[in-house]
Amino acid sequence: MTLWGVTKRFAFVTFAGYLGLTTTVLATVVAVYPTIDHPGDTIKVAGTGFGANEAVDVYFDTTDEFLVVTNSSGAFGKHNLPIPASTLPGQHWVTAIGRKSGDAAQALFTASTTWAEHGFTNHGKRDNPWENVVSASNVSSLDVAWAAPTGGAITSSPAYNNGVVYVGSWDDNLYAFNVSTGAQLWKAPTGGPVDSSPAVANGVVYVGSGDDNLYAFNAATGAQLWKAPTGGAVESSPAVANGVAYVGSDDSSLYAFNASTGIQLWKAPTGWNVTSSPAVANGVVYVGSDYLYAFNAATGAQLWTAAGYTTSSPVVANGVVYVGGWDTYLYAINASTGAQLWYTSVGAKWYSSPAVVNGVVYDGSYWYGLYAFNAATGAQLWKAQPSGNFIVSSPAVANGVVYFGSDDGNIYAFDACDYCGYQLWQATTGGAVESSPTVADGMVFVGSDDGNLYAYALNAGKHAIHGKQHIKPPSPAMLHPDYRLQVTLSN
Repeated sequence: MTLWGVTKRFAFVTFAGYLGLTTTVLATVVAVYPTIDHPGDTIKVAGTGFGANEAVDVYFDTTDEFLVVTNSSGAFGKHNLPIPASTLPGQHWVTAIGRKSGDAAQALFTASTTWAEHGFTNHGKRDNPWENVVSASNVSSLDVAWAAPTGGAITSSPAYNNGVVYVGSWDDNLYAFNVSTGAQLWKAPTGGPVDSSPAVANGVVYVGSGDDNLYAFNAATGAQLWKAPTGGAVESSPAVANGVAYVGSDDSSLYAFNASTGIQLWKAPTGWNVTSSPAVANGVVYVGSDYLYAFNAATGAQLWTAAGYTTSSPVVANGVVYVGGWDTYLYAINASTGAQLWYTSVGAKWYSSPAVVNGVVYDGSYWYGLYAFNAATGAQLWKAQPSGNFIVSSPAVANGVVYFGSDDGNIYAFDACDYCGYQLWQATTGGAVESSPTVADGMVFVGSDDGNLYAYALNAGKHAIHGKQHIKPPSPAMLHPDYRLQVTLSN
Protein backbone atom coordinates (compact mmCIF):
# COMPACT_ATOMS: atom_id res chain seq x y z
CA MET A 1 0.00 0.00 0.00
CA THR A 2 1.21 3.52 -0.69
CA LEU A 3 0.68 6.96 0.82
CA TRP A 4 0.78 9.65 -1.90
CA GLY A 5 3.13 7.51 -3.96
CA VAL A 6 5.45 6.69 -1.04
CA THR A 7 5.59 3.02 -0.05
CA LYS A 8 5.27 1.85 3.51
CA ARG A 9 8.85 0.59 3.36
CA PHE A 10 10.14 4.01 2.22
CA ALA A 11 8.17 5.83 4.90
CA PHE A 12 9.55 3.49 7.53
CA VAL A 13 13.13 3.69 6.34
CA THR A 14 12.92 7.49 6.59
CA PHE A 15 11.65 7.27 10.18
CA ALA A 16 13.93 4.42 11.19
CA GLY A 17 16.96 6.16 9.73
CA TYR A 18 16.19 9.19 11.85
CA LEU A 19 16.07 7.08 15.00
CA GLY A 20 19.10 4.99 14.02
CA LEU A 21 17.13 1.73 13.88
CA THR A 22 18.03 -1.19 11.63
CA THR A 23 14.70 -3.05 11.34
CA THR A 24 13.41 -3.06 7.76
CA VAL A 25 9.71 -3.82 8.23
CA LEU A 26 7.15 -1.67 9.99
CA ALA A 27 3.45 -2.28 9.57
CA THR A 28 2.21 0.99 11.00
CA VAL A 29 2.97 4.21 9.15
CA VAL A 30 1.81 7.84 9.34
CA ALA A 31 2.66 10.42 6.66
CA VAL A 32 2.42 14.22 6.64
CA TYR A 33 2.29 16.58 3.68
CA PRO A 34 3.99 18.94 3.35
CA THR A 35 6.78 18.11 5.75
CA ILE A 36 7.76 21.80 6.04
CA ASP A 37 5.25 24.64 6.44
CA HIS A 38 4.61 27.79 8.44
CA PRO A 39 2.74 28.16 11.76
CA GLY A 40 -0.96 28.78 11.27
CA ASP A 41 -1.23 26.72 8.08
CA THR A 42 -2.92 23.32 7.65
CA ILE A 43 -1.13 20.13 6.65
CA LYS A 44 -2.47 16.70 5.63
CA VAL A 45 -2.05 13.50 7.69
CA ALA A 46 -2.77 9.93 6.57
CA GLY A 47 -1.94 6.53 7.99
CA THR A 48 -1.91 2.79 7.35
CA GLY A 49 -1.18 -0.44 9.21
CA PHE A 50 -3.53 0.13 12.15
CA GLY A 51 -6.32 -2.25 13.20
CA ALA A 52 -9.38 -2.57 10.98
CA ASN A 53 -12.12 -0.06 11.84
CA GLU A 54 -10.00 1.21 14.72
CA ALA A 55 -10.19 4.60 16.42
CA VAL A 56 -6.85 6.41 16.04
CA ASP A 57 -5.75 9.55 17.91
CA VAL A 58 -3.51 11.95 16.03
CA TYR A 59 -1.23 14.18 18.12
CA PHE A 60 0.78 17.27 17.24
CA ASP A 61 3.71 17.12 19.64
CA THR A 62 1.89 16.10 22.85
CA THR A 63 -1.60 17.47 22.11
CA ASP A 64 -4.33 15.14 20.85
CA GLU A 65 -5.63 17.10 17.86
CA PHE A 66 -8.20 14.80 16.23
CA LEU A 67 -9.71 11.32 16.21
CA VAL A 68 -10.18 9.18 13.08
CA VAL A 69 -11.50 5.70 12.35
CA THR A 70 -9.62 3.43 9.95
CA ASN A 71 -11.22 1.44 7.15
CA SER A 72 -11.37 -2.34 6.90
CA SER A 73 -7.73 -2.34 5.76
CA GLY A 74 -6.56 -0.42 8.82
CA ALA A 75 -5.86 2.81 6.92
CA PHE A 76 -7.19 6.35 7.15
CA GLY A 77 -7.07 8.89 4.33
CA LYS A 78 -5.97 12.51 4.28
CA HIS A 79 -7.15 14.57 7.23
CA ASN A 80 -6.47 18.23 7.90
CA LEU A 81 -4.17 19.07 10.80
CA PRO A 82 -4.06 22.82 11.59
CA ILE A 83 -0.64 23.92 12.82
CA PRO A 84 -1.18 26.30 15.76
CA ALA A 85 -0.08 29.87 15.04
CA SER A 86 1.95 29.75 18.25
CA THR A 87 4.06 26.83 17.00
CA LEU A 88 7.71 27.79 17.25
CA PRO A 89 9.98 27.29 14.24
CA GLY A 90 11.84 24.00 14.34
CA GLN A 91 11.13 20.31 14.46
CA HIS A 92 7.85 18.82 15.67
CA TRP A 93 6.31 15.35 15.67
CA VAL A 94 2.98 14.03 14.48
CA THR A 95 2.02 10.80 16.28
CA ALA A 96 -0.87 8.45 15.48
CA ILE A 97 -1.90 5.82 18.07
CA GLY A 98 -4.58 3.16 17.74
CA ARG A 99 -6.88 3.13 20.77
CA LYS A 100 -7.48 -0.64 20.64
CA SER A 101 -4.28 -2.09 19.24
CA GLY A 102 -1.90 0.46 20.71
CA ASP A 103 -0.07 0.52 17.36
CA ALA A 104 1.77 3.82 16.90
CA ALA A 105 3.63 5.65 14.15
CA GLN A 106 5.33 9.02 14.00
CA ALA A 107 6.35 11.52 11.32
CA LEU A 108 8.58 14.57 11.49
CA PHE A 109 7.25 18.03 10.63
CA THR A 110 9.27 21.26 10.51
CA ALA A 111 7.71 24.65 11.17
CA SER A 112 9.45 27.49 9.37
CA THR A 113 8.70 31.17 8.69
CA THR A 114 10.48 31.36 5.35
CA TRP A 115 11.31 34.71 3.68
CA ALA A 116 12.16 33.54 0.17
CA GLU A 117 12.42 36.75 -1.91
CA HIS A 118 12.98 40.49 -1.66
CA GLY A 119 9.32 41.43 -1.15
CA PHE A 120 8.57 38.33 1.00
CA THR A 121 5.84 37.35 -1.49
CA ASN A 122 5.19 38.22 -5.13
CA HIS A 123 3.02 41.11 -3.94
CA GLY A 124 6.10 42.69 -2.35
CA LYS A 125 4.47 43.65 0.96
CA ARG A 126 7.68 42.96 2.96
CA ASP A 127 5.73 41.60 5.92
CA ASN A 128 6.30 38.23 7.58
CA PRO A 129 2.91 37.45 9.18
CA TRP A 130 4.13 34.12 10.60
CA GLU A 131 7.09 35.35 12.67
CA ASN A 132 6.24 34.51 16.30
CA VAL A 133 9.57 34.53 18.14
CA VAL A 134 10.92 38.10 18.07
CA SER A 135 8.40 40.79 19.05
CA ALA A 136 8.25 44.34 20.36
CA SER A 137 8.58 42.96 23.88
CA ASN A 138 11.88 41.11 23.37
CA VAL A 139 13.53 42.60 20.27
CA SER A 140 15.88 44.59 22.52
CA SER A 141 17.57 41.26 23.37
CA LEU A 142 18.72 40.68 19.77
CA ASP A 143 22.46 40.35 19.39
CA VAL A 144 24.87 39.07 16.75
CA ALA A 145 24.60 35.30 16.37
CA TRP A 146 27.18 35.26 13.56
CA ALA A 147 28.68 37.38 10.79
CA ALA A 148 29.66 35.66 7.54
CA PRO A 149 32.23 37.31 5.26
CA THR A 150 32.11 37.64 1.50
CA GLY A 151 34.67 39.18 -0.82
CA GLY A 152 32.82 42.43 -1.44
CA ALA A 153 30.16 44.85 -0.25
CA ILE A 154 26.64 43.42 0.23
CA THR A 155 23.82 45.60 -1.07
CA SER A 156 21.76 42.53 -1.99
CA SER A 157 18.99 41.63 0.47
CA PRO A 158 19.12 38.09 1.89
CA ALA A 159 16.57 35.35 1.21
CA TYR A 160 15.92 32.59 3.75
CA ASN A 161 14.56 29.13 2.99
CA ASN A 162 14.84 25.70 4.64
CA GLY A 163 17.68 26.59 6.99
CA VAL A 164 19.79 28.37 4.38
CA VAL A 165 20.41 32.11 3.89
CA TYR A 166 21.22 33.30 0.35
CA VAL A 167 22.74 36.68 -0.54
CA GLY A 168 24.69 38.29 -3.37
CA SER A 169 27.97 40.17 -3.09
CA TRP A 170 29.90 42.72 -5.10
CA ASP A 171 32.67 40.11 -5.48
CA ASP A 172 30.53 38.66 -8.33
CA ASN A 173 29.22 35.69 -6.32
CA LEU A 174 25.98 34.40 -4.85
CA TYR A 175 26.47 32.86 -1.39
CA ALA A 176 24.62 30.27 0.68
CA PHE A 177 25.16 30.13 4.46
CA ASN A 178 24.00 27.72 7.15
CA VAL A 179 21.43 29.53 9.30
CA SER A 180 22.61 27.93 12.56
CA THR A 181 26.33 28.62 12.28
CA GLY A 182 26.90 31.07 9.43
CA ALA A 183 29.16 28.51 7.78
CA GLN A 184 29.45 28.95 4.02
CA LEU A 185 27.70 26.11 2.23
CA TRP A 186 28.61 27.19 -1.27
CA LYS A 187 29.26 30.19 -3.47
CA ALA A 188 28.32 30.42 -7.13
CA PRO A 189 30.13 32.75 -9.54
CA THR A 190 28.46 35.19 -11.90
CA GLY A 191 30.17 37.51 -14.34
CA GLY A 192 29.57 40.72 -12.41
CA PRO A 193 28.59 42.30 -9.08
CA VAL A 194 25.42 40.87 -7.52
CA ASP A 195 23.34 43.83 -6.34
CA SER A 196 20.12 41.91 -7.07
CA SER A 197 18.40 40.11 -4.19
CA PRO A 198 17.86 36.36 -4.67
CA ALA A 199 14.49 34.62 -4.90
CA VAL A 200 14.08 30.96 -3.90
CA ALA A 201 11.35 28.79 -5.43
CA ASN A 202 11.01 25.04 -5.92
CA GLY A 203 14.60 24.26 -5.04
CA VAL A 204 16.07 26.95 -7.32
CA VAL A 205 17.70 30.31 -6.48
CA TYR A 206 17.26 33.11 -9.03
CA VAL A 207 19.42 36.24 -8.99
CA GLY A 208 20.53 38.97 -11.35
CA SER A 209 24.11 40.05 -12.04
CA GLY A 210 25.99 43.05 -13.33
CA ASP A 211 27.09 40.92 -16.31
CA ASP A 212 23.62 41.45 -17.89
CA ASN A 213 22.25 37.99 -17.01
CA LEU A 214 19.61 36.43 -14.79
CA TYR A 215 20.96 33.25 -13.19
CA ALA A 216 19.30 30.12 -11.81
CA PHE A 217 21.22 27.93 -9.36
CA ASN A 218 20.42 24.69 -7.57
CA ALA A 219 19.49 25.84 -4.06
CA ALA A 220 21.14 22.85 -2.37
CA THR A 221 24.44 22.71 -4.27
CA GLY A 222 24.94 26.05 -6.02
CA ALA A 223 25.26 24.33 -9.40
CA GLN A 224 24.28 26.65 -12.24
CA LEU A 225 21.12 25.49 -13.98
CA TRP A 226 20.88 28.23 -16.59
CA LYS A 227 21.56 31.89 -17.29
CA ALA A 228 19.41 34.15 -19.43
CA PRO A 229 20.79 37.27 -21.12
CA THR A 230 19.30 40.76 -21.03
CA GLY A 231 20.63 43.88 -22.68
CA GLY A 232 21.97 45.48 -19.51
CA ALA A 233 23.04 44.92 -15.91
CA VAL A 234 20.40 43.21 -13.76
CA GLU A 235 20.18 45.13 -10.49
CA SER A 236 16.48 44.36 -10.16
CA SER A 237 15.49 41.48 -7.86
CA PRO A 238 13.49 38.71 -9.53
CA ALA A 239 9.94 37.73 -8.61
CA VAL A 240 8.89 34.15 -9.37
CA ALA A 241 5.21 33.39 -9.94
CA ASN A 242 3.36 30.60 -11.71
CA GLY A 243 6.49 29.14 -13.27
CA VAL A 244 7.76 32.48 -14.58
CA ALA A 245 10.71 34.59 -13.36
CA TYR A 246 10.18 38.34 -13.86
CA VAL A 247 13.09 40.78 -13.62
CA GLY A 248 14.09 44.24 -14.78
CA SER A 249 17.24 45.23 -16.65
CA ASP A 250 19.30 48.37 -17.15
CA ASP A 251 18.46 48.12 -20.86
CA SER A 252 15.12 49.76 -20.00
CA SER A 253 13.10 46.55 -20.19
CA LEU A 254 11.16 44.14 -18.03
CA TYR A 255 11.73 40.45 -18.86
CA ALA A 256 9.75 37.27 -18.31
CA PHE A 257 11.64 33.95 -18.40
CA ASN A 258 10.47 30.38 -18.05
CA ALA A 259 11.57 29.57 -14.49
CA SER A 260 12.54 25.99 -15.38
CA THR A 261 14.47 26.54 -18.60
CA GLY A 262 15.45 30.22 -18.73
CA ILE A 263 13.77 30.63 -22.11
CA GLN A 264 12.63 34.23 -22.66
CA LEU A 265 8.84 34.45 -22.82
CA TRP A 266 8.54 38.17 -23.45
CA LYS A 267 10.29 41.52 -23.10
CA ALA A 268 8.45 44.76 -22.38
CA PRO A 269 10.08 48.18 -22.97
CA THR A 270 10.08 51.05 -20.49
CA GLY A 271 11.49 54.55 -20.79
CA TRP A 272 14.44 54.16 -18.44
CA ASN A 273 16.56 51.60 -16.59
CA VAL A 274 14.58 49.09 -14.53
CA THR A 275 16.38 48.71 -11.20
CA SER A 276 13.03 48.44 -9.43
CA SER A 277 11.98 44.90 -8.51
CA PRO A 278 8.67 43.70 -9.92
CA ALA A 279 5.54 42.79 -7.96
CA VAL A 280 3.08 40.25 -9.36
CA ALA A 281 -0.61 40.12 -8.45
CA ASN A 282 -3.80 38.96 -10.17
CA GLY A 283 -2.17 38.38 -13.55
CA VAL A 284 -0.41 41.75 -13.64
CA VAL A 285 3.27 42.67 -13.21
CA TYR A 286 4.07 46.08 -11.73
CA VAL A 287 7.52 47.67 -11.93
CA GLY A 288 9.11 51.11 -11.67
CA SER A 289 11.11 52.98 -14.32
CA ASP A 290 10.47 56.46 -15.78
CA TYR A 291 6.90 55.70 -14.65
CA LEU A 292 5.19 52.98 -12.66
CA TYR A 293 4.22 50.36 -15.26
CA ALA A 294 1.58 47.64 -15.27
CA PHE A 295 2.02 44.77 -17.75
CA ASN A 296 -0.06 41.69 -18.50
CA ALA A 297 1.86 38.89 -16.76
CA ALA A 298 1.18 36.37 -19.51
CA THR A 299 1.90 38.48 -22.59
CA GLY A 300 3.90 41.54 -21.49
CA ALA A 301 1.28 43.87 -22.99
CA GLN A 302 1.36 47.29 -21.32
CA LEU A 303 -1.84 48.01 -19.39
CA TRP A 304 -1.13 51.48 -17.98
CA THR A 305 1.48 53.86 -16.57
CA ALA A 306 1.27 56.14 -13.56
CA ALA A 307 3.30 58.28 -11.16
CA GLY A 308 6.84 59.47 -11.90
CA TYR A 309 10.41 58.16 -12.12
CA THR A 310 11.08 55.51 -9.50
CA THR A 311 13.72 53.00 -8.50
CA SER A 312 11.54 51.98 -5.56
CA SER A 313 9.90 48.57 -5.86
CA PRO A 314 6.09 48.59 -5.89
CA VAL A 315 3.87 46.87 -3.33
CA VAL A 316 0.39 45.54 -4.09
CA ALA A 317 -2.09 45.37 -1.21
CA ASN A 318 -5.89 45.32 -1.24
CA GLY A 319 -6.14 46.42 -4.86
CA VAL A 320 -3.71 49.33 -4.43
CA VAL A 321 -0.12 49.76 -5.65
CA TYR A 322 2.19 51.78 -3.39
CA VAL A 323 5.49 53.14 -4.68
CA GLY A 324 7.89 55.98 -3.95
CA GLY A 325 9.29 58.33 -6.59
CA TRP A 326 12.32 60.51 -7.14
CA ASP A 327 9.95 63.48 -7.28
CA THR A 328 9.69 63.16 -3.44
CA TYR A 329 6.15 61.74 -3.59
CA LEU A 330 4.87 58.46 -2.20
CA TYR A 331 1.97 57.28 -4.36
CA ALA A 332 -1.08 55.07 -3.94
CA ILE A 333 -2.39 53.88 -7.33
CA ASN A 334 -5.47 51.83 -8.21
CA ALA A 335 -4.01 48.47 -9.24
CA SER A 336 -6.62 47.84 -11.94
CA THR A 337 -6.82 51.22 -13.64
CA GLY A 338 -3.66 53.15 -12.74
CA ALA A 339 -5.77 55.97 -11.29
CA GLN A 340 -4.01 57.97 -8.59
CA LEU A 341 -5.70 57.58 -5.18
CA TRP A 342 -3.41 59.79 -3.10
CA TYR A 343 0.15 61.07 -2.92
CA THR A 344 2.26 62.67 -0.23
CA SER A 345 5.69 64.31 -0.14
CA VAL A 346 8.30 64.51 2.60
CA GLY A 347 10.72 66.62 0.56
CA ALA A 348 13.21 63.89 -0.37
CA LYS A 349 13.57 61.07 -2.88
CA TRP A 350 12.33 57.56 -2.14
CA TYR A 351 14.92 54.88 -2.91
CA SER A 352 13.56 52.49 -0.31
CA SER A 353 10.62 50.22 -1.19
CA PRO A 354 7.55 50.42 1.04
CA ALA A 355 6.16 47.74 3.35
CA VAL A 356 2.39 47.55 3.81
CA VAL A 357 0.90 45.89 6.88
CA ASN A 358 -2.50 46.17 8.56
CA GLY A 359 -3.50 49.38 6.82
CA VAL A 360 -0.15 51.14 7.34
CA VAL A 361 2.54 51.99 4.75
CA TYR A 362 6.12 52.13 6.05
CA ASP A 363 8.91 53.60 3.93
CA GLY A 364 12.30 55.20 4.34
CA SER A 365 13.03 58.61 2.83
CA TYR A 366 16.50 59.19 1.41
CA TRP A 367 17.15 62.16 3.70
CA TYR A 368 14.57 62.39 6.40
CA GLY A 369 13.95 59.07 8.14
CA LEU A 370 11.39 56.28 8.30
CA TYR A 371 7.70 57.20 7.91
CA ALA A 372 4.41 55.50 8.62
CA PHE A 373 1.31 56.54 6.63
CA ASN A 374 -2.33 55.57 6.69
CA ALA A 375 -2.68 53.24 3.68
CA ALA A 376 -6.19 54.46 2.85
CA THR A 377 -5.63 58.22 3.07
CA GLY A 378 -1.88 58.89 3.01
CA ALA A 379 -2.06 60.74 6.33
CA GLN A 380 1.26 60.63 8.18
CA LEU A 381 1.06 58.59 11.39
CA TRP A 382 4.62 58.98 12.64
CA LYS A 383 8.22 59.64 11.65
CA ALA A 384 11.43 58.11 13.02
CA GLN A 385 14.73 59.90 12.48
CA PRO A 386 17.83 57.72 12.97
CA SER A 387 21.30 59.23 13.21
CA GLY A 388 22.11 58.48 9.57
CA ASN A 389 20.84 60.68 6.76
CA PHE A 390 20.38 58.21 3.91
CA ILE A 391 17.91 55.32 3.89
CA VAL A 392 18.15 53.05 0.86
CA SER A 393 17.36 49.87 2.79
CA SER A 394 13.70 48.84 2.54
CA PRO A 395 11.78 48.24 5.77
CA ALA A 396 10.71 44.76 6.87
CA VAL A 397 7.80 44.20 9.24
CA ALA A 398 7.32 41.15 11.46
CA ASN A 399 5.29 40.55 14.62
CA GLY A 400 4.73 44.21 15.44
CA VAL A 401 8.27 45.43 14.70
CA VAL A 402 9.58 47.35 11.66
CA TYR A 403 13.28 46.94 10.77
CA PHE A 404 15.46 48.95 8.37
CA GLY A 405 19.08 49.85 7.71
CA SER A 406 20.82 53.21 7.33
CA ASP A 407 24.00 54.65 5.84
CA ASP A 408 25.27 55.22 9.39
CA GLY A 409 26.10 51.49 9.55
CA ASN A 410 23.20 50.58 11.82
CA ILE A 411 20.14 48.39 11.56
CA TYR A 412 17.16 49.70 13.53
CA ALA A 413 13.96 48.27 14.99
CA PHE A 414 10.93 50.44 15.75
CA ASP A 415 7.54 49.67 17.25
CA ALA A 416 5.19 49.26 14.28
CA CYS A 417 1.97 50.23 16.04
CA ASP A 418 -0.09 52.90 14.26
CA TYR A 419 0.86 55.89 16.40
CA CYS A 420 4.09 54.70 18.00
CA GLY A 421 7.36 54.87 16.10
CA TYR A 422 9.39 54.18 19.25
CA GLN A 423 12.91 52.87 18.74
CA LEU A 424 13.29 49.44 20.33
CA TRP A 425 16.73 48.27 19.20
CA GLN A 426 19.73 49.03 17.03
CA ALA A 427 22.92 47.21 16.06
CA THR A 428 26.06 48.45 14.37
CA THR A 429 27.82 46.88 11.39
CA GLY A 430 31.13 47.89 9.85
CA GLY A 431 29.67 49.73 6.86
CA ALA A 432 26.61 51.42 5.42
CA VAL A 433 23.50 49.21 5.40
CA GLU A 434 21.89 49.41 1.96
CA SER A 435 20.73 45.80 2.12
CA SER A 436 17.16 45.32 3.30
CA PRO A 437 16.61 43.16 6.40
CA THR A 438 14.95 39.77 6.32
CA VAL A 439 13.14 38.45 9.40
CA ALA A 440 12.34 34.74 9.77
CA ASP A 441 12.49 31.89 12.28
CA GLY A 442 13.34 34.23 15.14
CA MET A 443 16.31 35.80 13.38
CA VAL A 444 17.11 39.03 11.53
CA PHE A 445 19.49 38.91 8.55
CA VAL A 446 21.05 41.90 6.78
CA GLY A 447 24.08 42.64 4.62
CA SER A 448 26.55 45.48 5.04
CA ASP A 449 28.94 47.40 2.84
CA ASP A 450 31.69 45.96 5.05
CA GLY A 451 31.25 42.69 3.13
CA ASN A 452 29.56 40.69 5.89
CA LEU A 453 26.14 39.12 6.20
CA TYR A 454 24.93 39.60 9.77
CA ALA A 455 22.53 37.33 11.64
CA TYR A 456 20.90 38.50 14.86
CA ALA A 457 19.06 36.32 17.35
CA LEU A 458 17.78 36.60 20.89
CA ASN A 459 20.59 36.43 23.45
CA ALA A 460 23.21 36.20 20.70
CA GLY A 461 21.68 33.00 19.42
CA LYS A 462 21.96 31.04 22.67
CA HIS A 463 18.20 30.52 22.64
CA ALA A 464 17.65 30.83 18.90
CA ILE A 465 14.91 28.56 17.62
CA HIS A 466 16.97 27.56 14.58
CA GLY A 467 19.44 25.73 16.80
CA LYS A 468 16.91 23.20 18.07
CA GLN A 469 17.66 20.30 15.75
CA HIS A 470 17.12 16.53 16.06
CA ILE A 471 14.42 16.76 18.71
CA LYS A 472 13.48 13.30 19.97
CA PRO A 473 9.92 12.20 19.26
CA PRO A 474 7.60 11.96 22.26
CA SER A 475 7.13 8.47 23.65
CA PRO A 476 3.72 7.13 22.54
CA ALA A 477 3.33 5.59 25.99
CA MET A 478 3.38 9.09 27.51
CA LEU A 479 0.63 10.46 25.25
CA HIS A 480 -2.92 10.38 26.56
CA PRO A 481 -6.04 10.46 24.38
CA ASP A 482 -8.64 13.20 24.66
CA TYR A 483 -11.89 11.25 25.06
CA ARG A 484 -13.92 14.38 24.34
CA LEU A 485 -12.91 14.34 20.66
CA GLN A 486 -15.45 13.44 18.02
CA VAL A 487 -14.50 11.40 14.97
CA THR A 488 -13.16 13.58 12.13
CA LEU A 489 -13.98 12.70 8.52
CA SER A 490 -11.28 12.62 5.85
CA ASN A 491 -10.71 15.70 3.66
